[in-house]
Amino acid sequence: MQNVSIPQPSVRDRRGTELLTLPVTGFVRQKLLLRFVPFSKSTLWRRVSAGSFPAPIRLSIGITAWRAEDVRRWIAEQE
Repeated sequence: MQNVSIPQPSVRDRRGTELLTLPVTGFVRQKLLLRFVPFSKSTLWRRVSAGSFPAPIRLSIGITAWRAEDVRRWIAEQE
């Protein structure tokens, strides 16, 4: 297996100040996830259905989240 360096995705304001960083591990809910991907909620779910974005995990009834590691890996593959 190849050793891949995964970048530290973050959201910055207009001045370049870091506002938010994607967690290294754990789970990310949709609202936070949408700050790190360059598309809308509808496109997110279309990509999940098409298999071009990692599938979420159902944590309980009404609670769905993505593994932060899977999202980081997807972001790294897009660069």
